[in-house]
Amino acid sequence: MTSLIRHVTIDCADPYRLGTFWSQVLDRPLHEDDKPGDPMALVETDGSGLLFIEVPDEKTVKNRVHLDIQPQDRTRDEEVERLLALGATLVDDQRKPDGTGWAVLADPEGNEFCVERSAAERND
Repeated sequence: MTSLIRHVTIDCADPYRLGTFWSQVLDRPLHEDDKPGDPMALVETDGSGLLFIEVPDEKTVKNRVHLDIQPQDRTRDEEVERLLALGATLVDDQRKPDGTGWAVLADPEGNEFCVERSAAERND
């Protein structure tokens, strides 16, 4: 039998705060046992989850692994605006005038992620 990815684990300073941000991004719940001040928080997704673990180190360099998200019920640009309102910051704008490209954002602790075009925008 092969292995499965159970969680994608993200080191952070405040697991509950960052987990809450990603819970809102993905419209998925935090685990029912997670509370402010806990050393970990889990956003439950289909199949695997995002696990946020408290570490004493601050993020200092660019991520070597990042998440690419694709909006399901809105355009890429609408999703970028929604995420900025939730507390993300725009790091690099790779959107092109013809509608292609992506936006690189950072979560409240500086972890980069990309917002791609929706399936409808890609004609998938």
